[in-house]
Amino acid sequence: MARKTATMEAGTGAPAERVPGLDRLPAGPALFVGRRTELAALRAAAVRPAEGRSPVLVLAGRPGSGRTALAVRFAVTVAGQYPDGVLFARLSAPDGGRVPPARAARRLLEQLGADTAEVPLPGAAGDGRDDPACVALRAALAGRRVLLVLDDVRDAGQLWPLLADEPGCLVLATTAGPLTGIEDIDPVILGGLDRTAAAELLGDLVGGTRIGCDPVGAADLAEACGSQPAALRLMAGRLRGKPELAVTEAAKELLRAVAEAGKAEPEAVKEPAEAVDPPASNGKGKGERGKGRRGAAVTGPEPAAAVDPPAEPARDPAAWVRPGPEPAEPVPVPDNDPLVGAFTLAYAGLTAAQARMLRALTLAPAQSADPRTASALVGCPAPEAATTLAALAERELLAEEPPAADGTARYRVPGRLHPRLVRLRERDDRPAEIELARARLLERLVRLTESARSLLDPSEGAGPDPLPGPLRLKSAAHAREWLLGERDPLLGAVADAIGQGDLDGSAGRLVTALLRSLPLTGAAAPADLHQLHELVLTVAERHGRPRRASAALLNLGDLQAAAGRWEQASGHYRAALEHARTADDEALCARALEGAAGCHRALGDAVRAADWYGRALGVRQSMGDQAAEARLLARVAEAHAAQRRFDEAEREYRASLSVLRRIGDERGREAVAAALAELRERVSTGW
Repeated sequence: MARKTATMEAGTGAPAERVPGLDRLPAGPALFVGRRTELAALRAAAVRPAEGRSPVLVLAGRPGSGRTALAVRFAVTVAGQYPDGVLFARLSAPDGGRVPPARAARRLLEQLGADTAEVPLPGAAGDGRDDPACVALRAALAGRRVLLVLDDVRDAGQLWPLLADEPGCLVLATTAGPLTGIEDIDPVILGGLDRTAAAELLGDLVGGTRIGCDPVGAADLAEACGSQPAALRLMAGRLRGKPELAVTEAAKELLRAVAEAGKAEPEAVKEPAEAVDPPASNGKGKGERGKGRRGAAVTGPEPAAAVDPPAEPARDPAAWVRPGPEPAEPVPVPDNDPLVGAFTLAYAGLTAAQARMLRALTLAPAQSADPRTASALVGCPAPEAATTLAALAERELLAEEPPAADGTARYRVPGRLHPRLVRLRERDDRPAEIELARARLLERLVRLTESARSLLDPSEGAGPDPLPGPLRLKSAAHAREWLLGERDPLLGAVADAIGQGDLDGSAGRLVTALLRSLPLTGAAAPADLHQLHELVLTVAERHGRPRRASAALLNLGDLQAAAGRWEQASGHYRAALEHARTADDEALCARALEGAAGCHRALGDAVRAADWYGRALGVRQSMGDQAAEARLLARVAEAHAAQRRFDEAEREYRASLSVLRRIGDERGREAVAAALAELRERVSTGW
């Protein structure tokens, strides 16, 4: 099959293949036709200067319009102009969920090679321009020439915290709905392909002879598809699978399927995407400037006056985005869209095993799967799962993702199909089957994570029973690559499971495995560990396990303290103390008291620090923990010295020395003796 691409002038700069990060982009379709007008509009918009920030290009189109494929094609073509790399982030989950900009910023920082362990945890708001990760990203982009491709942006609130004060960078955002409020943006709006490109795509996908012998039928099919790339690809897959089906008859089938879908769907899903009103499918108006006022990225009706931007572009970065309404719901695919009819026909042509796999993949973390996870979902061998995944991709029902680090093929359920597949799953699969599939997936992920841990740290003891050969991680390097490559899906899987609350046992084991394994990679972000400990806390409180809840809160407090967020850490330690008292666990009480005391000490409140250290000291003494007793006596002495209570401070230091002498801790004695000598010297010199 010949590979067709749009003709574009080569960009100036480094050869594209030498630009780092191109492999992060979605694989995109093997065949790409047309869109010359839109590509030219993007090129023209890319060279327009922006006031005080990175230029922003917006590519808008309803689901199935091919906006992601076009963004990838444009990015590959201009990548040579951005020698510092290409970054990619998807800002919507396939189910339409909104990805917070802080999470996207952390992943983009990692793609830049930054150490996210140095990025503080988010504060109370944690989702705006002042979020530490967003601030760090903008700082990291300063002085660089980087191309950021942000796919499926839901609203301007996701985009503007990521915009750097660096005109040398370029941001390309795709969206299904309007991005109202960002200054100086004119979207490139995607309608259908032009007639020539639609016929060319069908000919390349189905076979030139079959399409060329029936140009009228090809034109009818393209018109029935609205010339939308996704619908055309689905119908091409149907024609490839049914050689006896005439092209004209396929067009009639599609028209009937669209009409029937509009009648069959319940009223709850008959919500046309009023926010997006693309041009007619004849291709006119592609790449034209938005119809709204300057700066409003509109793809349909004029936005409400309440969110209109000012007439003149603002120079102050804080005013690049005006506050708008709450983020809109994901733009649905209306029932009269040809994409719905094309999907209905494609799904009807699947075998029972293929249809079951496709429905089950909506349960996969982030709706992204490889043979390891897909085989667990349906309970089949990995080679069989790989064959089924490839067959679904051949029928255009799955999107190919960049392969894993070990070359394993990866696939994703397209967001445009996800809601329909969920509805089919709820209709055709029994709740018990769905729960069993989710349980198998979690247990598979637990075994893979534990296997990775045992490879990364063999000293921890024997790992789990070996996995079957096709599933096995081969080496420590393979284990590290797998953990880091699958980190987001793993975190998503455990968060989804704990959110549903019916598989807490398996989800808890996966949390424990991740907490033991991720730090071994050397790239465990504090934000990820914070999320995992919060999940532990959720499960512990749900099941009334105060000891486990206290331990989770202590870990959360330690993470906040390490980030220098002393007020937040103190709140966690106090909450941990309450749970520890409920569990009657003295060790946890002592840890919580000492942690809270350390927060008061860091905040400069020596009086409260001395009080909380003293309470922790009393608990440790009752436990007979002499090493901790000596440490806390020294802490109390420091707090007294800070209050200029020198006699009390010397008394506590001497008590600490006595305990250390009793237990034979020479190093501890030397440290405390040095502190006592320093105190005496300062007092003698008039401190």
